[in-house]
Amino acid sequence: MTKIVAQMLAALALALPGAGQAQVKIGFINSITGPEAPIGENLTNGVDLAVEDLKKKGVNVTIVRQDDTGKPQVAMSAMEQLATGDEVAVVVGPYTSASANAVAKLAHQYKVPQIVPAAAKEEITKQGYSYVFRVNAPAHQYAQSLIDAALGFGKPKSIAFIYESTDFGTSVSSAGKEYAKAKGLQIVGDEAYQKGAPDYRSTLTKIKAANPDLVFMVSYVADAILLMRQSREVGLKPQAFLGGGAGFDTAQFEGERDISTNVFSVTQWTPESSAASQEFERRYKAKFGKKPTYHAACAYVATLVAGETAAKAGGDRTKIQAALASGSWNGILGDVKFETFDGFTNQNKLVMPVVQYQNGKSVTVYPAKAAKAKPVYPFPGWK
Repeated sequence: MTKIVAQMLAALALALPGAGQAQVKIGFINSITGPEAPIGENLTNGVDLAVEDLKKKGVNVTIVRQDDTGKPQVAMSAMEQLATGDEVAVVVGPYTSASANAVAKLAHQYKVPQIVPAAAKEEITKQGYSYVFRVNAPAHQYAQSLIDAALGFGKPKSIAFIYESTDFGTSVSSAGKEYAKAKGLQIVGDEAYQKGAPDYRSTLTKIKAANPDLVFMVSYVADAILLMRQSREVGLKPQAFLGGGAGFDTAQFEGERDISTNVFSVTQWTPESSAASQEFERRYKAKFGKKPTYHAACAYVATLVAGETAAKAGGDRTKIQAALASGSWNGILGDVKFETFDGFTNQNKLVMPVVQYQNGKSVTVYPAKAAKAKPVYPFPGWK
């Protein structure tokens, strides 16, 4: 009899988050190992801070972690396990576009709410999947923010694209090329590459010969650093280097001052954007010993939204889906609301600022109302 009463009380506590501590099980698919692990670490840290904050709100979260190693097939197996084996209430992740897009199909199939924190491929939220939600801005916004910034800083006439041949690279560069044409820019270079290659100098030399005013790069961490190192080696000197987020918005890239200085990058979030963001940065640095990137901020918000919603819905996936589709939240990313517009389903509208690396740190330079420093434009050359 005592056992039955205990089970009833436990069930009541889960169904009514205000009754004691609500228990929530969240799946988290991330690139813990593999080439994207440096960025994956930022997502993990953001999730861990969110778990701390959820506990303060009376929500005890169990994070069931899965490492997709950055590979879509591994991510799909992870989702199968979370959905049918672990029976989580909601899933946060994965990080890479290829993995997030692959998992989205399974989220739709199993009717498990998926909150994508930082994957940019346009199609992720353009397939009509009602159980898939995205916090971050999609690929076209990366391209538009960067190109609009460059056009605001100077009068470039031409642009070249260098991007990895992945879902992320292809999606952002395709959006960029379309937008560049609409803005009257001449595309003088269009170079896709296999990520992880040891040498890009022949490609960069080809770009240099085309003499573009703007060079738009889309890469993860290792390639972003190598591309800029080898750009210096071959003497590539456009009016501006435009980095499409990802590897260009990391502590590792920022730390390479000899090649990151004066490079522009688009981002989903900046620490100086609000008092709450500044506090998040302070806590993050104190706990992890490094500055947070937008990947950490987006994962933090995605997990907070997932935990709060799952707790109020008593862990019921159908109720969580409905609450995510109709709810709104406010925090370090500003207002978060999953909307249907322009072919997107359950897509949050997020304005992406542009930062530039100056004096060893990133500062917001666009849009003007958010700028904390004047941009250095055109690129003054290599030192």
